[in-house]
Amino acid sequence: MARVPAATQLGIRRASGTLVRYYRSLRPHPSAELVPQPHPWLRALGMVAVVLLGAWLGLLIVGNVRVPVGPMNTTMTLRPSLSGGTKINVSPLGALELDSHRAPVRLDVNVDQLDPDRAQALVDHPERISGLQEEIAHDVEHGTLDLAVRSGVAVVAGAGALGLAVYRRPRRALAAGGLALTLLAASGATAWATWNPKSVLEPRFSGLLSSAPSVVGNARSIVTEFNVYQEELARLVTNVTKLYDVTSTLPAYDPDPTTIRVLHVSDIHLNPASWKIIASLVEQYKINVIVDSGDTMDHGTTAENGFLDPISDLGAPYVWVRGNHDSRATQRYLEGMKNVHVLDDGKAVSVAGLRFAGIGDPQFTPDRSVEPGGERTEELAGARLAAALTDQKAAGTPVDIAIAHEPTAARGTDGAVPLVLAGHLHHEGTEIMKYGTRLRIEGSTGGSGLRAVEHKYPAPIEASVLYLDRDTRRLQAWDEIKLGGLGQTTAEVSRHLAEENQPGTGPSPGTSPPTSTPPGSSTSTPSRPGRPLRRAPPELFWRTLPASHMLLTSPTR
Repeated sequence: MARVPAATQLGIRRASGTLVRYYRSLRPHPSAELVPQPHPWLRALGMVAVVLLGAWLGLLIVGNVRVPVGPMNTTMTLRPSLSGGTKINVSPLGALELDSHRAPVRLDVNVDQLDPDRAQALVDHPERISGLQEEIAHDVEHGTLDLAVRSGVAVVAGAGALGLAVYRRPRRALAAGGLALTLLAASGATAWATWNPKSVLEPRFSGLLSSAPSVVGNARSIVTEFNVYQEELARLVTNVTKLYDVTSTLPAYDPDPTTIRVLHVSDIHLNPASWKIIASLVEQYKINVIVDSGDTMDHGTTAENGFLDPISDLGAPYVWVRGNHDSRATQRYLEGMKNVHVLDDGKAVSVAGLRFAGIGDPQFTPDRSVEPGGERTEELAGARLAAALTDQKAAGTPVDIAIAHEPTAARGTDGAVPLVLAGHLHHEGTEIMKYGTRLRIEGSTGGSGLRAVEHKYPAPIEASVLYLDRDTRRLQAWDEIKLGGLGQTTAEVSRHLAEENQPGTGPSPGTSPPTSTPPGSSTSTPSRPGRPLRRAPPELFWRTLPASHMLLTSPTR
């Protein structure tokens, strides 16, 4: 075969290359497009969303531990939350909520059941009560440590798994898990830094009203040092043991004999359901005296007077002052009823170991033919009541509690009495006035009467139980009760302590006030001028407060 010259071969290759380039030029070329990259902030927000959702799913699925605490079996869980705090579920009685910390995680504690063997051993060997505090502290410490480890694993696994599913890159999944663990650690540090051990003294209960006395227990004398925090741990176990007794019956409420219990009601406004509620509260909480700060009626006509007849069957003395919806005819009708004490023009009376004085509202607003006198009239009524209180003190019979319907009149007694009660505003609140007198304003025990349905949701039915020391006759604590409107049977109950009863914040109730405090004022610090009204929840009772102690104490702090 003849050999092709090199020059010919080079020509053929060049021609082939030219032909290939020609045919390639005939094919359409895809247009090059730039794919927009997401903004760094959007990528970061996407990662945060994946981390939060994955961590939440992890906590939801595996982030809980079962912990035996004394004779009880409990389940502890961490849950994402905007406000933090602790919630203790005592099914089927209700739940206790504590403002224990401020962090984006909430501690949920479910009291599952009482172990009969451990409970019986505690009953058979009462000497073990003395060592129960250490046992409970050890159980809680062990449980919280397990919960912390379990929660850490749960958030890392959840965030990592979701990150891998979304990004499909192991490096992104590891970053999501690490960020979730960092957020959990930061939340734990925030909870530790904002931990409020005193929250166990002012819990909020929600559940059946009939269960509240048994769940919460008694109001007791509050010591000025916070050693009660550990001392009350064992008391809870005893109470919950009774709650889960084999007979399945609730323990009888045994009120603390060192306190006088005053039920404060107001603004019933012709709601007949109020009488049954008041009678139930009197029976459940062993009330010593009922105080009604007015507006029991709506129009004050004599035709309405029969509405007042159930008062004689409530089971406790009834102290009453006239409101702006109560007429003089209503007042005369009540003056003729047994066990009813009508107060007006500064009249004082001693009932259930306490001395009361009050004044009726000078205005009667349902009668449109009478021009209301306005705030000036209320101020004059308050001045008359203050003068009567001063005269009582000078006569050696000082008044413990003053009563007026309108808060404006009640404020006129500042410095002349430790405690003054009022209503009229249809919402609860408390205020320590300039010279130390505490003003307690009650909500509507009638759920605002016919006005209950004026708004989107029915107005709640509100009342308060006040606890006063039997010896000093000073307010120690109060429990605010709020029932669902229109006959609902659930209740929300909150405990509140007088500032002088807060552990470590001042003298105990009944101690002599500072020399700068005007005569007759409370032991609250008088230099706190006109503190604004503080909206507060409803009632609770003391003996099961240790329940929250036991389940929430951080023994290592």
